[in-house]
Amino acid sequence: MTHLHNIARYSAFALCILGAVFSAIVLGLGWRFSGVFLLVFLALTVVGIRDLLQKRHSILRNYPVIGHIRFMFEEIRPEMRQYLIESDTDELPFSRETRSLVYQRAKGQEDKKPFGTTERVYDSGYAWVTHSIAPKVITDTDFRVLIGGPDCRQPYSASLYNISAMSFGALSANAITALNTGARLGGFAHDTGEGGISRYHRQNGGDLIYQVASGYFGCRDENGRFDPEKFRSQAADPQIKMIELKLSQGAKPGHGGMLPAAKISPEIAEARGVPMGVDCISPPAHSAFSTPIQMMQFIAHLRDLADGKPVGFKLCIGHRREFMCIVKAMLETGITPDFIVVDGKEGGTGSAPLEFSSRVGMPMREGLHFVHNTLRGAGLRDRIKICAAGKIVTAFDIARALALGADWCNSARGFMFAIGCIQSQSCHTNACPVGIATQDKLRQRALDTGDKAQRVARFHRNTLHALAEIAGAAGLNSPSDFLPYHFMFRHNDGTFQDGNEAYPYMPEGFLFSDQPSEELDVWRRRWKRANAETFAPTEIPSGRFN
Repeated sequence: MTHLHNIARYSAFALCILGAVFSAIVLGLGWRFSGVFLLVFLALTVVGIRDLLQKRHSILRNYPVIGHIRFMFEEIRPEMRQYLIESDTDELPFSRETRSLVYQRAKGQEDKKPFGTTERVYDSGYAWVTHSIAPKVITDTDFRVLIGGPDCRQPYSASLYNISAMSFGALSANAITALNTGARLGGFAHDTGEGGISRYHRQNGGDLIYQVASGYFGCRDENGRFDPEKFRSQAADPQIKMIELKLSQGAKPGHGGMLPAAKISPEIAEARGVPMGVDCISPPAHSAFSTPIQMMQFIAHLRDLADGKPVGFKLCIGHRREFMCIVKAMLETGITPDFIVVDGKEGGTGSAPLEFSSRVGMPMREGLHFVHNTLRGAGLRDRIKICAAGKIVTAFDIARALALGADWCNSARGFMFAIGCIQSQSCHTNACPVGIATQDKLRQRALDTGDKAQRVARFHRNTLHALAEIAGAAGLNSPSDFLPYHFMFRHNDGTFQDGNEAYPYMPEGFLFSDQPSEELDVWRRRWKRANAETFAPTEIPSGRFN
């Protein structure tokens, strides 16, 4: 049997050889169409010989010719799964149900669904809003939050829902144009991402949040270090409404990046302020500061250079003590950011190593809950606004984030869906099938900026309308009134608890109080180990308070 199996492995290759021989004989007998078959079988025979001689793929050496079928199916597996196998609620990473909802709202189509939910309401992780017997009708859906602390001279009235950070270079020129135009039409903000401010961000006048990351793109000197005067020039643009200092992102926290020289176009070089022909490096850490106190001083410096515009920072929570180090630095220096963007590890427009995207960083809900309560415990919550980012696409997602402590929300992939993303997950290949995540000019042509800008604005408007309906159903006058108890969460054992138990708000100033509480003591022990002078641990933690 083993001998027969070994022969069978080469059967496809043998048939190709026999086919070539037979086609040659028939061609010699005068059947002219056999020439086509001869060429096909000869080509397959050459492929088989190459498979036997190559050393890279073992499966091709053992299964010449036919082994290529395995690679073909591997190539189209994501498409087969998406279109033929996955259910409407499989989140890989976004369910078809969620994607369809975005498409419908972006196109202005009916977004209602008949015959009940497809959610498994008794499964672990299911969450729901507690509605009121006395619901409200909210007519004004232009929900706003004023961002700017006591040191801010130009506070910004932001929408409750904005476009999260995505760089030009990661996204195409047409995608950036459509997103920014949509932001202008809808009256909300567009985060530039760390890749600088491109001409496509500027040409349509949508409000911008200028993100400054470790590469200091658009405000760097020839050595890649922060250049104050270049930053001042960028920040002076009236289109720039806020400055966001990026510490980390959910897709790959603690991981730098590199854009190879071959991928740097003149337009990318212009936006980033980097030379052509040289790899563009984003270091894992900033060079402008290295301690919590220096970071606060840098934030104050940025705010001064930006003539008092709101300045904040973005991070995915890692070591919780390190965030407490930052908060201690706020107290010691008297300098506070105007806002903090909490990015969850489920965020993911940036391509990242699997270990980083799947296993590094804190998910958004836990990170948001921690940041909110730490600021409450330090008595700083009323000075600093919090934004939540990370897989926030539906009105329910926004409502839940607001209840857990956010003042507003950002979304990246939600707005990508609005301009036509089909979740092909080919963002890193430069072969995006819909022209969003590519620098291929021909592929970009598929994305009509005028039509897609309208879709961006409609998606934003219709999502906030749905948010108003949910808030009204809960008996609230505004989505900003959501609190944890407005939500219920299902557990593994089938029981459920309300949000006050799952995500409780800690007492104001509890980090400095001596109120006896085992739970508060855990926070206080971590707070005690935090040091405003350094991010490094002063002692090795043990137990459950690291």
